[in-house]
Amino acid sequence: MTAQLRVLDLTDDLALMAGRLLVGTGADVIRVEATGRPPAPTAAYMHWHAGKRVARVEPAQVDDVIGRLVRDADVVVESGPIAALRTIALREADPDAWAQVAHVVVTPFGLTGPRAGWLADDTVAAAAGGMTWLGGDPGEEPTPPPRGQATQLAGAHAAIAALLAVVARHRTGAGQLAEVSVQEAVAATLETGAIAWIHAGVVPGRTSGVYSHVAHRVFPTSDGYVAGGYSGPNRMWDDLLAWMVEASEAEDLTDPAWQDPVHRWQHREHVDAVVTAFTRRRTTEEVAREGRARALPWAAVATPTDLISNPQLAHRQFLIEIETADGTVPDVGFPYESPALRRPVRLSAPRTLGADVTWTDPPREPARTHPVAQPAARDAGRDGGALAGVRVLDLTWVLAGPYVTRTLGVHGADIVKVESHHRQDPTRFAPSMRLRPGAGPDDSGYFLNFNHDKRSLALNLRSEKGPDLLRKLAAEADVVVENFSPGTLARWGLDWEQLHKANPRAVLVSMAGVGSSGPWRNAVTFADTLAAMSGLTHETGRAGQPPQGLTFGLGDMVAANAATLATLEHLWRGKGGHVDLSQLEAMSAHLGTALVDTVLPAHTGKPAAVGPLMLHAAGEDRWLAVGATAPDRFHAAVTSVVAESSDDAVAALTKVVGERDADEVAVQLQKAGLAAYAVRDGRDLVTADPQLAARGFYPTQQHPLVGAFQVEGPVAHLTGTPGRLRRPAPLLGQHTDQLLEEILGLDHDRIRQLHEQGVLE
Repeated sequence: MTAQLRVLDLTDDLALMAGRLLVGTGADVIRVEATGRPPAPTAAYMHWHAGKRVARVEPAQVDDVIGRLVRDADVVVESGPIAALRTIALREADPDAWAQVAHVVVTPFGLTGPRAGWLADDTVAAAAGGMTWLGGDPGEEPTPPPRGQATQLAGAHAAIAALLAVVARHRTGAGQLAEVSVQEAVAATLETGAIAWIHAGVVPGRTSGVYSHVAHRVFPTSDGYVAGGYSGPNRMWDDLLAWMVEASEAEDLTDPAWQDPVHRWQHREHVDAVVTAFTRRRTTEEVAREGRARALPWAAVATPTDLISNPQLAHRQFLIEIETADGTVPDVGFPYESPALRRPVRLSAPRTLGADVTWTDPPREPARTHPVAQPAARDAGRDGGALAGVRVLDLTWVLAGPYVTRTLGVHGADIVKVESHHRQDPTRFAPSMRLRPGAGPDDSGYFLNFNHDKRSLALNLRSEKGPDLLRKLAAEADVVVENFSPGTLARWGLDWEQLHKANPRAVLVSMAGVGSSGPWRNAVTFADTLAAMSGLTHETGRAGQPPQGLTFGLGDMVAANAATLATLEHLWRGKGGHVDLSQLEAMSAHLGTALVDTVLPAHTGKPAAVGPLMLHAAGEDRWLAVGATAPDRFHAAVTSVVAESSDDAVAALTKVVGERDADEVAVQLQKAGLAAYAVRDGRDLVTADPQLAARGFYPTQQHPLVGAFQVEGPVAHLTGTPGRLRRPAPLLGQHTDQLLEEILGLDHDRIRQLHEQGVLE
């Protein structure tokens, strides 16, 4: 029988995603709610709580119900402002009951720091963490990503924290408290938003959806929009140009000067204009279909309802069905297929119970004693990280895969990064992605941020002996993470069947753009095209404006969080397995209620609110985000800030904010009980935010070429097995000899021969 985690869900809107993701692992999830709370919108309640049992109890009974259930729980997840938290006090009052529990708390700004007690909803958290600054048009009101991305990210990190604590419990025999700050979850998801300031003194701004480091964007068609571009290998440009030449629509781009990528980049506005004219003459489906046929990164900007007819998602049975009293309702599925919840997935609507709710099975502790898949001989206690003793073979590049392995490395796993001069990671080798002026492959700012806590092994997989060495390394790993095109590992004798035969304990995590099966399996994808396919880009079109998409790698890191969670689930279960992760599915799973809203009532008894608001503050392009608030609370808070009384509180606050510093007003509004925060840009986050500074979110590392520099820190803070930064990103091949000797037992003469044969480069 598949082991099942017991999860007590005490989340509010800040971390609803945590409970949903844990349902996706097959967990038995009980949600406890106090009666008298305003009813949630029907669609939202179905989306976030399908597959759970919900105990609705009198407010005075809540603590007693929690105290009874926690004694047999594996995981407890709570979220909310610090003043509203229950479980920390309950833990302190009865430590024995909580001794083995993976206890996760999500708050707007963390449990420590000068602003720990501040309030935030998704709008305010997105502004405080830097995402909002990147959305919209230059000089105009900044806009956060759609569909609650800040709080969904926080929920995903909470689920990751929970499974980290569950895995650690196997070794330590004890549970622990973990905390997640929504602000930090957002700040960790900006791609170059903050690190461009760290490495180049540049503040990325709003660009109307035009990427600043790759030539990709949303283009109009005759009947809609597509996402695509011409960055990457030279073939991407050559084949796009050939397509336009065939149609006699290349204009002057056939001139040899345009073969120079630097020239194209410098004159990108002209190139984009020619490409726009080309796409405008075609339908969305025509551009997307022909792009796939030519192995070019182009995709239709899909609506959420388009997901229902998407042949790739249908083939992989991604969508779920929720059983309601009126029949089944389609909804977006889970980001990966759990061993415990095979597709197709059908979930029951949330089942409402009373205070006498109990866990499904009789009292037992199998989930607490499940072994982690790691060799017994390997040292698992060298530094106390949750994943100490776990070896990960990292075959990834660019962003999504490296983000996974960086997270695992921060929490103690030994990351062996296989890379090569012959397969050049753009974040090392592409000048536009290095960020640091004059940087080379070994001191690229982008690479430094996403590849610390790894060791580098240079391996030329185009050489005759390279694949054989790779197979031997994989045989000694607990986890292999790869984001090659489907079929690549098979050519090296290392697909899932071959790996499992050689190493039954191994977990293989594959991160193909749309998955390793299905009619689109060979589609070439970039972050923007995946966002377009998922429906997320469509949701960025607001107030009659065309969709702009997102100009930072949100989708990559959403997929990375899903892959991290999948890895941890397999490690907890103690069995090898293949995670066939589709980045498209991971992003679609982050649409929130967008799909289910189309078939169920979106609002049922929803209380009236003022906001959210985005107000221009004093200074050039400075803004204040104000959260959605009940009218009476909003008016009371504004009265504390505005000297003169006014019938129009919004207008009065708008006037005052326009004359004052955003941080100054935020302090006053927070004191009055209103969620508000200055909209942070990359420079603000690194140099001026007192909360991030107090919590050390941008720690300093030392690098042999760069010297001292800052990186983005971890999001999940575990108190018993804390993650920490151990080493900066490696030089290419820095640890090759050491790793071959340590893992494969090769002697110096054999290693020298491999160097001479061009295998280790």
